[in-house]
Amino acid sequence: MKSVLITGSEGFIGKNLHASLRSRSDMHLVSFDLHDEPGNLESLLDKADYIFHLAGINRPKDPTEFENGNRGLTERICAHLSRTGKKTPIALASSTQAELDNPYGESKRGAEDAVFCYRAVSGADVHVFRFPNVFGKWCRPNYNSAVATFCHNIAHGLPFQVNDPSVTMRLVYIDDVVRTLSGLLDGKVSMSGDFCVVNPVHEIQLGEIVRFVLSFKDSREQRTVPDMGDPFVKKLYATYLSYLPVGEFSYPLTMHSDERGSFTEFIKTVDRGQVSVNISKPGITKGNHWHHTKNEKFLVVSGQGIIRLRRIGSDKIIEYAVSGDNLVVIDIPVGYTHNISNTGSSELVTVMWCNESYDPDYPDTIFESVEYNT
Repeated sequence: MKSVLITGSEGFIGKNLHASLRSRSDMHLVSFDLHDEPGNLESLLDKADYIFHLAGINRPKDPTEFENGNRGLTERICAHLSRTGKKTPIALASSTQAELDNPYGESKRGAEDAVFCYRAVSGADVHVFRFPNVFGKWCRPNYNSAVATFCHNIAHGLPFQVNDPSVTMRLVYIDDVVRTLSGLLDGKVSMSGDFCVVNPVHEIQLGEIVRFVLSFKDSREQRTVPDMGDPFVKKLYATYLSYLPVGEFSYPLTMHSDERGSFTEFIKTVDRGQVSVNISKPGITKGNHWHHTKNEKFLVVSGQGIIRLRRIGSDKIIEYAVSGDNLVVIDIPVGYTHNISNTGSSELVTVMWCNESYDPDYPDTIFESVEYNT
């Protein structure tokens, strides 16, 4: 069994990587973080078959901590491995800031140099990542991630500030980072020059990120979900949900109730229609209308009933017995008047999908009984 050491295991990337790798049965995970006894590091290095060096300093109280926490710690790891003659592979989390001449960038570049020197001396495999901004669940808000801050503060109704909405950000998603790091253990690597890369990289303006996150907050009241066909939006929405306040995961729906039962809109989308829940009391028939373009799918999930359809201009009635005991989807084609009757002794619960969200200005609903009248 392979022993894998993760430094910075309590950090954003480290925590996600640990949670992913823990499900693998072919390795033993060992962690090292700031709260651990510094003197234990060497013994952990001696036992490691692979090292993910993710620990580092990015928001110190004193800029001199950059040097100790980034370059210094990495040099210590590489020096110990070199002294013991080990050729343990290392994956280093660096940053695009390493290209800049500031204290943080210089300390990260120093860490890279230490790892490359270790490779030259020992012949060990090293994989250096210059990560752009990483976003996703478990990132600390109001610290060094704009995405985490926006998601957290908007979800909690807290103030936030956008200094320049036109700034273009380069972002990688935490699951893509973890997938790439995990792939190194299986010999999978993607390189660009001397550095490993994570794909895809998303480029988007800061103002657009805020607009999306604000729309996510409004989506509960509007019963909408964002465009999951957009890879970035899909990842950003998942990130936003991870910052919802504990105790506020639920939200109410508006039930339109009368003596027949109720009708409740559940989800509306821009391009995939809407989902609703229809409840009919025993003996009740609902519907008796048809559509020109609007089409639907009915799924009875509880109770007993009959769905009837008749093509406009025809006298032939088509019937389907439906039951929550046997889940069957019934398509409602255009040009067919249709209804649904509760024939059981309990409420009939039907999940209804429609190809378009309801438009009161063009409802596309023409009332006509399924029972044919000449």
